[in-house]
Amino acid sequence: MERSEEKDGSDKPAGKEQGSGAAGLMLKREIGLWSAVSMTAGCMIGSGIFMSPQGVLVYIGSPGASLIVWATCGLLAMLGALCYAELGSLVPESGGDYAYILRTFGSLPAFLVIYIYVLVGRPAAITAVSLSFAEYVLAPFYPGCSSLPQVVVKIVASSCILLLLLINFWSSRMSTVLMNVCTTAKVFSLLVIVVGGAVVLAQGHASTESLLFAFHNTTQQAGRIGMAFYQGLWSFDGWSNINTVIEELKNPKQNLLWAVMIAVPLVTILYVLVNISYLLVMSPSEILSSDAMAVSWGDRVLGSWTWLVPLAVALSTFGTVNGGFFSGSRVCYAAAREGHMPQLMSMIHVNRLTPVPAQIFTTVVALLLVIPGNFSTFVNLLSFLSWLTYGTTFACLLYLRIKKNLPHTYKVPTFIPAVMLLVSLYLVLAPIIDHPQMEFLYIFLFVLSGFPVYFLLFHFQCQFKCIQTVTMHLQLLLEVAPTTKDH
Repeated sequence: MERSEEKDGSDKPAGKEQGSGAAGLMLKREIGLWSAVSMTAGCMIGSGIFMSPQGVLVYIGSPGASLIVWATCGLLAMLGALCYAELGSLVPESGGDYAYILRTFGSLPAFLVIYIYVLVGRPAAITAVSLSFAEYVLAPFYPGCSSLPQVVVKIVASSCILLLLLINFWSSRMSTVLMNVCTTAKVFSLLVIVVGGAVVLAQGHASTESLLFAFHNTTQQAGRIGMAFYQGLWSFDGWSNINTVIEELKNPKQNLLWAVMIAVPLVTILYVLVNISYLLVMSPSEILSSDAMAVSWGDRVLGSWTWLVPLAVALSTFGTVNGGFFSGSRVCYAAAREGHMPQLMSMIHVNRLTPVPAQIFTTVVALLLVIPGNFSTFVNLLSFLSWLTYGTTFACLLYLRIKKNLPHTYKVPTFIPAVMLLVSLYLVLAPIIDHPQMEFLYIFLFVLSGFPVYFLLFHFQCQFKCIQTVTMHLQLLLEVAPTTKDH
């Protein structure tokens, strides 16, 4: 397995370096331990906890089983994050899943990952959360409306994406500070919901229906259980994002592991407590009939302060979009360094030291997806793609254990990646077998379309002569240059 030279964990300013008489550029190591914790938790806490509890309850059928699903989702996220921490120590390169699959299984599987991730996966995630952000921002301006004007929603979502492009272009540090601020606001808003539920319970006003019928109507269908986990795991998605920016992480061998060990359990505990609070305030039937569950909870508990709920959700989703934007552009950048994306995407701004071309590309695709965008459709689409990729990555770790004798600074028990691989297979196959939908066929056809694209561009090396000229002009226009070879 190829490995890049190990980077040190120093916090020296990055920029022009003297080496062999030539100057070079590289991304800065801006992310310390608490920023890594903030990024991991911040990418996980988004719109999901305010919207997905309804979806989990719909598919699983009972409040008691829904709490078990949420706790199990947290456990799966923790086990997955531990596996990724080991892979991060073995392959200390930005790119996450892409880098691990590339160094383990080679070019074709890695290209397929980047094909679905860069063209659909990450931009769709940004779009989905941006749409959620827009809905909660606009909710106070349309009181009593059951559905918001979709044109206005999409304009606000697009504005959110463009604003974050500007922030991420201007400074990686500014983006990191924004993540820290938004994560603090997210944790505080979840604590408000937890405390509100405790107050309702102490006052004796708690809903008893959830307690009396805790496991009534729990589904036994494997496909519906899988879809319930899709909804819950969507809320935990982001536990692997820190792996995509490992080259910008200070002291990565220690901070990567500590970040996930702090962030994932914290988020899991908050999620379970928040769901208990929802069930204490609202009955399962009220949760299922609510269009905006968090707002409905706020109407019951906060009274005149209910406006805090849409504000909290807006801050939460805005921070999540920022985290997804930050990590998504780095995956695009890492793939371009390996030749799986146009060369321009591997360049960074000569003054700002940010991967501007990759950021612009991610923005353009996300804006295109806003046009037909639908939140619920994106959740199932992204969950399927994510666990297809996760399963391949867990297989990488098992393969490296069996076939390679590599030095480990950190190692998880072998049964953990084995269990996570089986879980991934279940989450990919069960919904298709139990309840086949056209969306899954479209995803499968899209993945298959990556094969001819790969063979045309890389095996037969079909290149357009004009690309080099266009790259040069865009390089001058955007003021970008290639990074140093070892970074």
